[in-house]
Amino acid sequence: MHDYHAPADLLNDRIILVSGAGSGIGRAAALAYAAHGATVILVGRTVSKLEAVYDDIEAAGHPKPAIVPMNFEGAAVKEYEELAVTLDENFGRLDGVLHNAAILGDRSPVEYFDPAVWEQVMHVNVHAPFLLSRAMIPLLRKSDHASVIFTSSSVGRRAKAHWGAYAVSKFAVEGLSQLMAAELDDDRNRVRVNSLNPGATRTRMRASAYPAEDPGNNPAPEDIMPAYLYLMGRDSIGVTGQQFDAQPKR
Repeated sequence: MHDYHAPADLLNDRIILVSGAGSGIGRAAALAYAAHGATVILVGRTVSKLEAVYDDIEAAGHPKPAIVPMNFEGAAVKEYEELAVTLDENFGRLDGVLHNAAILGDRSPVEYFDPAVWEQVMHVNVHAPFLLSRAMIPLLRKSDHASVIFTSSSVGRRAKAHWGAYAVSKFAVEGLSQLMAAELDDDRNRVRVNSLNPGATRTRMRASAYPAEDPGNNPAPEDIMPAYLYLMGRDSIGVTGQQFDAQPKR
């Protein structure tokens, strides 16, 4: 999977939603999906960043994307449901969702963790993917084959000290991924659900978590896209309920 070479037409005519699409891994994934033929729904909280991704996609001659400004920290259930109605009216289905948006919160022992920050991280990293998934499942069922990718983390598979709410939120994401995979198992060849750990990547969140680290030692988001393309495209049909790593073990 790490050496996967995606066909140029892998995502032709596919409708794919990417959360946190304005920067980092979300931006790289949106550009990669568009480059392989997808119409990408760019979801994020900062309009200027989404517009920059939109402009890059359009300038490259890829299918025209759509922008959906949404702040997951404050979005209400109704906003997710309204988004589903809008997508249904405009596209009639959804072929994929990449749950990428997340926040780090504090790197602090549980004993001293700020409860307000804990609640904020859990809301953005867990509640929002749940609400978005809940609203999108009916549209995913309308696809001939659809893929849902939850962004995980190594600390969401084995906790490490001082990773606080972020680690717990990623454990919850793993659980949600497995739960949805099991519940959609009757549609095995239509809606597949997997988790993907990007690993150490040159992003702003990584720099915040490891300020003393040389970012040049980590791959750029664009370098780990083979895994994102494989799981979103037709070559992963039938693959569901699994945990993947976007990078080989170091």
